[in-house]
Amino acid sequence: MSAEQGAHPADPGRSVMALSPPRWMRLAWLCLGIAGAVLITVLATASGNSALFTRYYTELLVANALIVAGLAALVIYQVMALLRARRDAVFGAKLTTRMMMFFAVVAVLPGALVYSISVQFLASSIESYFDTRIDKALETGLQLGRTALSQPLKDLLRKGELIADGLAAAPPAEARSTLLRLREQTGVGNAALLTASGATIAQATENVLAPPPAAPSALEMRQLRAQQRVTAVDAAGESGLQLKAMVPISSNESTPFRVLVLTEPVPAALREQSERVEAGFRDYQELSYQRVALKRLFAFTLTLALMLALLTALALAAVFSERLAQPLARLADGTRAVAAGDFSRRQPVEGRDELSVLTQSFNTMTTQLADARDRDAANRRAIETSNLYLENILTNLNTGVLVLSDDFTLRVANAAAAVVLQARIDERVGTALASWADAEPGLAAFAELITRQFAQAGAADWQREQELMISGNARTFIVRGTRRVVADVAARIIVFDDITEVLQAQRDTAWAEVARRLAHEIKNPLTPIQLSAERLEMKLLPHLSGADAETLKRGAQTIVNQVTAMKDMVNDFAIYARRPRPGSLQPLDVAALLRETLELYASYPVNVTLAWQAGKCVIRGETTRLRQVLHNLMQNAVDACADRADAAVRIEAEQRETPGHPGERELVLRFCDNGGGFSDAVKLRAFEPYVTTKPKGTGLGLAIVKKIIDEHKGRIQLDNGVPGGAIVTVTFPLLVEENAAS
Repeated sequence: MSAEQGAHPADPGRSVMALSPPRWMRLAWLCLGIAGAVLITVLATASGNSALFTRYYTELLVANALIVAGLAALVIYQVMALLRARRDAVFGAKLTTRMMMFFAVVAVLPGALVYSISVQFLASSIESYFDTRIDKALETGLQLGRTALSQPLKDLLRKGELIADGLAAAPPAEARSTLLRLREQTGVGNAALLTASGATIAQATENVLAPPPAAPSALEMRQLRAQQRVTAVDAAGESGLQLKAMVPISSNESTPFRVLVLTEPVPAALREQSERVEAGFRDYQELSYQRVALKRLFAFTLTLALMLALLTALALAAVFSERLAQPLARLADGTRAVAAGDFSRRQPVEGRDELSVLTQSFNTMTTQLADARDRDAANRRAIETSNLYLENILTNLNTGVLVLSDDFTLRVANAAAAVVLQARIDERVGTALASWADAEPGLAAFAELITRQFAQAGAADWQREQELMISGNARTFIVRGTRRVVADVAARIIVFDDITEVLQAQRDTAWAEVARRLAHEIKNPLTPIQLSAERLEMKLLPHLSGADAETLKRGAQTIVNQVTAMKDMVNDFAIYARRPRPGSLQPLDVAALLRETLELYASYPVNVTLAWQAGKCVIRGETTRLRQVLHNLMQNAVDACADRADAAVRIEAEQRETPGHPGERELVLRFCDNGGGFSDAVKLRAFEPYVTTKPKGTGLGLAIVKKIIDEHKGRIQLDNGVPGGAIVTVTFPLLVEENAAS
């Protein structure tokens, strides 16, 4: 598509008006047209009156030139405006171009033919007024007059050379007397001796009142210094012509350079004849000059008439094209409005021609389009309402939802999917499932599970409970998949949820019930058993001796120790099963509680450092239970690296924005040691009772820690450091300043 076809004017109606000449240009057309008509009349009058023509020739020539230049400027302006309109794809510009070309051809071709014929005819007619034989005769007579004056000039030059020789031989003091004597001897009318600068040294003349001769011109002086003789025929004022000869006088060491100037009047008869020849030649030259001027003026006049015809043609083309383009412009304006979505435009119908029928059809079309748009808008609103309803449901669901294309490319993912998987699922939209592992390795197992289950189930629905590692923790998911075809487009829908907390709650409930029963069934008999063993030892030990006494003592101590161990285990179960007391959670300064706990480990052979970069952090918690969490995590870290010579424990603290909850912040505590780290088996079951890496212990430590952290709406995560050691990360939600102050 070309640029003219692809471009559209923003306002077709205004564009059509832009093609018509502006008001000032119409006034200029009118003024120049009237001036041109008046000037043509004046030229017709002046051509028959040579005196009038000669008197006002310059004015007529300037008036012709100005009017022709003005008309040419208007024509160029109109053409440039049309070219600019075509470049900007102004509506109606092409139609105006065609009409201007048509009118210009109609006006200019005949006018150009008449113009060329008229110019040739005027040139031949004016030239016929002047006979070339007369021209040659006048030039010959002028040449003869000049030849007749050459002989007296030669005689005057010869006399000048004689006088110059005499002056050169005479002393400078006798120059005046020598000049008078030599002038009388040669019969010269006027003789003068001049310096190199043109000043008069001496003058000898028949007429005492005669003025001194004019100084030689610069050109004449250069010729004289080059020892050349100079002759000329000069005007002598009212007396007519005079002959003039200039001779240089050679200089020496004692005499500077001088010039001898001789003048004589031309004889009266010869002067009169020469003047008549020159006057006739001047008259003929004047007539000849008028001939050229007359031809030039007529040429300007014809050019003026041609420019008037061309400008009139362009003006008529602009007017007619404007009238023809106005109905089309209104339709184009309506078309632009329809393209912009405005179907309310109704164009006026004028007349009964084909354009009126087209306008009526356009109005009918816009009415139908407006009705269709209203129906479409109603349907779109219904669809948008339905989509918004569905989107709100997906957004507020706690269950993750993924929609894949048939080639396993992610199309839709709700916010819960990112929360459950703890990954930026929204960044994976538009990518294939197979590439997820490259961007986020933690999603590799999840992507492999979906691919495998769809391959095994085929077109059937499937459901699978699977344990996956998410952010270093074992999480249990229940995943459901289905394949549906909607509007001939196949989609794979995956719905999944993290049931780890549900399973953990079930296990916690079971263990809590076990703990309560243990406390009820076992703890009560333990004290009588311990007391009975101690009493037996106290009563029987004095009556036994030797090996029997030692056996009794060892047996009683074993009973007491085992009872104590069972009491500790029952106490741990009681702590695990205990529920938080209502109202026990209060604003708590974590930094102060952590520093208080670390003071207990100052005497340990372990390098303990605290890197607190979180500022002031206040959470809502129970001091006793959180102290138990910190103490348990510190004890585990110290025990893990106690057998190393460079044992070190580092606690790091920082604040950050809560993932998935803009505007909320959380405290992150990391307990890092340089011990042996966690094995994969331990990481999977670390928070379950009876799971421990210590040779002694009940395995309830991390289970209790996890339960307390959950009660405080926190999170705990186990990782292995690089190159070794363990990292336990605990996260607590922070209180805002207003709530903390209250």
